[in-house]
Amino acid sequence: MTPAWIKPGEASPLSQVPRVDALAFSDDCVELCSRGMRLGALMSVSGDVIAVVIDDTADRIGLLRAQVSDKTYPALSARLPQAQAFERELFETTTTRPEGHPWLKPLRSHAGPHPFFVEEGPSIHEVAVGPVHAGIIEPGHFRFQCHGEVVHHLEVQLGYQHRGAIELFLRSSPARRMLIAESIAGDTAVGHALAHVQVIEALGKLEVGPAAQSVRAIALELERLSNHVGDLGALCNDVGYLPGASWFGRLRGEFLNMLMELTGNRFGRSLLMPGGVRFGISSEQRKDWLVRLARSERDLRDTAELMFATPSVCSRFEQTGIVLKEDAEALGLVGPVARASGPRRDGRQDHPFGAYRTSPIATAFAEGGDVMARATVRWLETLSSIAFVRTQLEHAPVDSSARRNVGLAANQISASLVEGWRGEIVHVALTSETGELSSYQIVDPSMHNWYALTLAMRGRQISDFPLCNKSFNLSYAGHDL
Repeated sequence: MTPAWIKPGEASPLSQVPRVDALAFSDDCVELCSRGMRLGALMSVSGDVIAVVIDDTADRIGLLRAQVSDKTYPALSARLPQAQAFERELFETTTTRPEGHPWLKPLRSHAGPHPFFVEEGPSIHEVAVGPVHAGIIEPGHFRFQCHGEVVHHLEVQLGYQHRGAIELFLRSSPARRMLIAESIAGDTAVGHALAHVQVIEALGKLEVGPAAQSVRAIALELERLSNHVGDLGALCNDVGYLPGASWFGRLRGEFLNMLMELTGNRFGRSLLMPGGVRFGISSEQRKDWLVRLARSERDLRDTAELMFATPSVCSRFEQTGIVLKEDAEALGLVGPVARASGPRRDGRQDHPFGAYRTSPIATAFAEGGDVMARATVRWLETLSSIAFVRTQLEHAPVDSSARRNVGLAANQISASLVEGWRGEIVHVALTSETGELSSYQIVDPSMHNWYALTLAMRGRQISDFPLCNKSFNLSYAGHDL
């Protein structure tokens, strides 16, 4: 069955999404992904199951709908590993059972027993870490099966940050939904807010002017810069390279301060709204930022050059926590984690919107799949982001958009795709006959990438775990919703 195709950030009547039986639905999803497409989301709508399939080569999203009469359907995961977390979530929230799923353990729920994989044999022992950790970090539980110091298997148990965000979305006012979107993952406020306003703009048929699009892209890249630079500093800290930890930490503050000057806070909140942005960038501010960007870029280059030339750093980064390209493809990994293993998918290139259409941004990638590759991709992306922001400051219009009221079209479905700093963010929204939001789905990039951390640890020393974990730097809250 041919799916209903839409562009990211566009809407379609729900009636145009083909509705097929459960077996055909599973076969169609697997067949589309075998042609190089990816599963972007899976959600329940009125008892049926809707799949969102992303085609990076044609800048489009395919929508398929399964008629699930007895609340069961043939599992995608048995043939499509990238579906495993989506199907666990679906079963957990709706009791719709994917028959044949290899490990149908609750994704977030902590009600009832939690079976863990157990390895048995001479000298095999188990190490349980978390959910409470040393330091001010989010909670997550990690269960290791080890032989001596060597990790044979790691299982990640999350859900401690589950807040019921999607349910809250549906019963909240439009203004409150913006606050919720900005709180999905606190370090990705701009990315999730942008994904949310794009589906609302599609459903409300709102056009966004070039000045507002430029400001949105600048904010998104400043968010990327602050997080990537912060991660480079944290990686230095994990291997005891304190000069890098100190300098990258200071430079992270430079980009957070720019966000604060733009929005009034250091995390980009309250900037975006359907139809535009609340704040613009004045001509004087642009001149000041260009000077500061040049200074920050110089310091970043000096610090990164020292870090990558330090033997003690390289010896810990190289060949640590490898994720193979074939595993990255099979699991549908996204963002820097994917690009560090070879796949070159980047939503800013594959699905450009707004300012990215007129100012293409270079995609950074590596082949090694190890900590070094993930650090390298982050470093190269900072350079691309600085160049992009500089172009916007020099050439983009300086005015900003006015606020608009939004009325949503009835019986529509829309999906947005934003390349956040961790990777692909997907929001899917459906409206009722009265034009109210009736269903909503949020997919943070961490949903795709957490399982890859378990692969990165196989055969590694358990002491490598903090470094591997930081090289992924996935979101607990973004996954747990």
